[in-house]
Amino acid sequence: MNNEEIKGVPGFRFAACSAGLKKSGRPDLALIVSDVPARCAGVFTTNKVVAAPVQITLPRVRNGRCQAILVNSGNANACTGEQGRRDSLRSGALAAAALGIDEELVAVSSTGVIGVPLAMDKFEQHVAPLAGQLQPDCADLVTAAIMTTDSFAKRYAVTGEVAGRPYRILGVAKGAGMIHPNMATMLAFVMTDADLDGVFADSALRSGADRSFNSITVDRDTSTNDMVLLLANGVAGNPPIVADSAAGRQFQALLDEVLLELAKMIVRDGEGATKLVRILVQGAASDAEAKLAACSVATSNLVKTAFFGQDANWGRIIAAVGYSGAQVDPERVGICFGDVPVVENGLGTGKELEARATEVLKTPEFTVTVDLHLGQGQAHYYTSDLTYDYVKINADYRS
Repeated sequence: MNNEEIKGVPGFRFAACSAGLKKSGRPDLALIVSDVPARCAGVFTTNKVVAAPVQITLPRVRNGRCQAILVNSGNANACTGEQGRRDSLRSGALAAAALGIDEELVAVSSTGVIGVPLAMDKFEQHVAPLAGQLQPDCADLVTAAIMTTDSFAKRYAVTGEVAGRPYRILGVAKGAGMIHPNMATMLAFVMTDADLDGVFADSALRSGADRSFNSITVDRDTSTNDMVLLLANGVAGNPPIVADSAAGRQFQALLDEVLLELAKMIVRDGEGATKLVRILVQGAASDAEAKLAACSVATSNLVKTAFFGQDANWGRIIAAVGYSGAQVDPERVGICFGDVPVVENGLGTGKELEARATEVLKTPEFTVTVDLHLGQGQAHYYTSDLTYDYVKINADYRS
């Protein structure tokens, strides 16, 4: 089955509607439900200002079981105090009552404008009917309902097999601005019908998130609402997948693929972005130092504006590496745009190669490789260019 055709996972149902939370009247309330309680793992924002839905959902996820996700866009329910927490609890209770399940099995999630109380009358009106509209193979409804400044819906799926039992992994996500590691202003919900050991589910998600959602940046802002949930309902009927097994390694690789593709979609859709750029740092003293250097380059506004201007200004890149905190010997650094070397041993390679590198920057997706020639450490970041439209979008966000 073509990836675009995969809109569901066995044992999961989906619904979405317009509850009037967005001024545009577009879909803004969605429900994801497993037919049975699912194994659950999650990673959340590291912002110290934490939105009410994260405060409610995080301890529930740590219990290891979840059966439903109620998510809204148009309002973040962040910085809304005790009223915000009560509203998140109430919205989850409405979903639980409509589904006939325990409230502790409902995860609540929100995205949108900060500092505005939820319009609870709209939840009271729409949550129960939404539960009556649940259908399989309709995850595309959810992707549309969770969008804010996104310009396109984000969904990706893969299939695997263990012990002769096929299974599916499907991820949906939103995000375009306030994107930075540890997490970003993004939501992602990943569903599988595979049966996962609880310890493995948690470690697999955290490992995959580190290589995907925690290795992307658009604008250095980290939101109050970030949430990635993995639900595994086990209806595929396979033996539980555990770490350090062939089945575990296969599942990890497939989950990594789903998470990375969703993360790349988010960067590709960065507010006003015209380019998706992979920053690869290799030859560092360690992987951790490579990540420091890659992050520094990926988040530099000077670098990002040079990408937008299609200017092969390698000086901005080597400067960002130099202040990253990673070990650097400036006389060993090499830099390539695509396969075009513009710096060798810390020195520019000349105008002819720089002109060729400029042609690389004219393409919508490319890799910048920085080789520190100090060790075996390697890491990557995905970033976007910084454009005029980013300013326009965020200047008008609340209008």
